[in-house]
Amino acid sequence: MTDTTPSSLTMVPGPQRVLELPPAIAPAVPIDGDLTGHVNRGYWETYEGAASQAGVLTILSQLPAIVRRVWGTAWRADAPATVLVAVLQVGSAALASAGLLASVGVLQRLFAAGATPHRIRAALPALALVIVLLMIRSLMDAGISHWQARLGPRVRQAMEKELLSVTSRVDLAVVDDPRWADEVRRAHDRGLYYARDAVDKTVELVSAVLSLIGAAGVLGVLHPALLPLLLAAVIPKGAASVHSIRKGYLSEVRQSGLRRRMLQFSWVLFERETAAELRTSTAQAALMNEHEALANKITREEVVLGAHQARTALLGRALGGLGLFATYATLAWMLGAGWMPLAAGGGAYFAIQASQSALMRVVIAGHRVFENALWVEDMIRFQESCRARLPRTTDLAAPTKVKEITVANVTFSYAQGKQALHGVSLTLRAGQKIAFVGLNGSGKSTLSRILAGLYEPTSGTIRWDGVDVRSFDAESLQGRVALVLQDPGHWPLSALANTTIGSGTITAADPERALSAVTASGADQVIAGLDYSWMTILSPQFDGGTELSGGNWSKIACGRGLYQNSPVLIMDEPTASMDPIAEDRLFRAILDDYAGSETITILVSHRLGPTVVCDQIFVFDEGRIVESGTHQELMTHGKIYAAMFETQSAAYQTHRAAANSA
Repeated sequence: MTDTTPSSLTMVPGPQRVLELPPAIAPAVPIDGDLTGHVNRGYWETYEGAASQAGVLTILSQLPAIVRRVWGTAWRADAPATVLVAVLQVGSAALASAGLLASVGVLQRLFAAGATPHRIRAALPALALVIVLLMIRSLMDAGISHWQARLGPRVRQAMEKELLSVTSRVDLAVVDDPRWADEVRRAHDRGLYYARDAVDKTVELVSAVLSLIGAAGVLGVLHPALLPLLLAAVIPKGAASVHSIRKGYLSEVRQSGLRRRMLQFSWVLFERETAAELRTSTAQAALMNEHEALANKITREEVVLGAHQARTALLGRALGGLGLFATYATLAWMLGAGWMPLAAGGGAYFAIQASQSALMRVVIAGHRVFENALWVEDMIRFQESCRARLPRTTDLAAPTKVKEITVANVTFSYAQGKQALHGVSLTLRAGQKIAFVGLNGSGKSTLSRILAGLYEPTSGTIRWDGVDVRSFDAESLQGRVALVLQDPGHWPLSALANTTIGSGTITAADPERALSAVTASGADQVIAGLDYSWMTILSPQFDGGTELSGGNWSKIACGRGLYQNSPVLIMDEPTASMDPIAEDRLFRAILDDYAGSETITILVSHRLGPTVVCDQIFVFDEGRIVESGTHQELMTHGKIYAAMFETQSAAYQTHRAAANSA
């Protein structure tokens, strides 16, 4: 009789590595470096670009292009609202200028020669005109607010749709990149917020520019010499504001990785998914310490930034105050020298006030628009980079049926540099039941994802009936392979939608196919026990929703894969959280009923029981296929597969013997 105890097995898969002792104290997060593990210069510190060099002149030169881009986006989002806002803005500014001129007319009549009652009566028509103009302008401003409130959310919605449409489709290898994780969160959290805000700030900028033109025009009519002095009063404040905005933007970019990591610690401290383990492991203090370490670094930088911005603002106000003093001193000298009548001087005072207010609004709104544009441009650059990394699109769709898949000398390396596959070659045929087995990290799941079109091989080819899959449209290829993962997506949708979403829709279902799929996976009993059956939301976060166990989620996911009715079905350890009876029932249904003559069925599993009935078994080790054959052939060889199978068998026999003796 064959000795099946583990000690009798001589085949040990893969070389054995020696792990050194870890350090006694090590931070969970590299606080002083980026989150990919480098402790020197973080990658975000190289993100200087236009923001690090932009001054007042740079902003002024870029504002026209920025305004055009924002208004172009607004036009695409809601053309009628965009037109109305623009027209009302022009009308409001024109009325403001007319009101200022009418106010000068009122002053001229009040300061004219003659009795006071006569001068007051003479000023009444001009005063009535000022009131009417103010009332009409108020109505126009209300219209601007109304249409602007409609425009902003639609711009954000349009840009969010555009962002999500590319981020949800980029290659899976891109999503694995931690830099991409920082960029996508920055684009979503900052870019979209500022995209909406950019509309409001651009409207404010246009309004301020038009008001400035009107007020400066009136001041220029009264005396042109006052205009350059007015600029000297406002430009220092504007320059200080621009400098502060630039510093704040660069600080946000530097901190994006730290903030993402800090948010992750926040989530695990209050999210439901981690609540039980958080408490049973008493990990609150340890996680709080890591959160505090990150928060301290961010807070220190914010305090330094705030102090710097305060000093900059003080300097700007001091220089601006000197300029304003010079402006009013010049006006007083003109009045004293008789260069300007008193009535015109009163009008000039109002014009200076209006011009100063408008000019300051232009500077503030301008640098706010510029700040928003930095984030929006950052988001747009990110979108462009995502578009460059979208899966290929071709006119050739993957076929709905395949007789043979040939994998030839395929290698694959992850972005971090780890090579996961080394020259893998195999042939899969329709009607076959295939098993990929091997230790953790041996490459079997990586090949599964390559077969599913989620990863592109680093080298080598994969052919469907002789046609290189790289000639197929990538999304069509992904749609032809049903891949069921060990950790499936928990979609917060109904049980029916969770079943049909694998075919690309949640609004239409084939009832008979859905019932057949969930019956085969064992999810029929799960759904039948829900409060609202098929219509129950599978998330406890919503009213009427419910929580499923890990095993029941696996049954739903398997039903989802079977519902796709694809020519290739890959089950990548989906039964890891199922009980043995449910697992046996599922594999029997798949191998006996769903593994038809037109389907290539691949089981990826550590449990070798189901592999006994497979037509072909491929054994992976260190990214290579080291054995292949039927169960009987591999057991006869007595190598890695036999060692794995006999180890599992011995464990079951030992437990059974112990139970019988007890």
